[in-house]
Amino acid sequence: MGDPEEIVDAEIVPDPPAPTPEETGYTQGGVPTFESVREKIETRYGTSVGSSELASETPEGREVEEQYEARQRAAHERLEQIRASMRNEPDRT
Repeated sequence: MGDPEEIVDAEIVPDPPAPTPEETGYTQGGVPTFESVREKIETRYGTSVGSSELASETPEGREVEEQYEARQRAAHERLEQIRASMRNEPDRT
C-alpha cells in the first residue's frame, strides 16, 4: 500500500437506477391526483361514520338523539294543527 503508482484491479459497478419518486398525491403542477382525493374522502367518511356510531353509544349521544326526535314530533304535531286550522277556516275571497 505504499506505492502510489501501484495498479489496483477493481470492478466497475454501474450507477444504481434513480429511485422512483414517492407518491405524494399531487402532480408536478401541484394538482391533487384523483386517487389522493378519493382516499381523503373515504378516510373522512369512515371517520364520520365511526364518530357518529361511537357518539350514539354514549348516554349524552342517546339524550341528544331523543331530544331531536322529540323536536321532530312536536314540529310534526304543530304542522298538523296549522293544516287543520286552515281546513276549518271559511274562504275569505
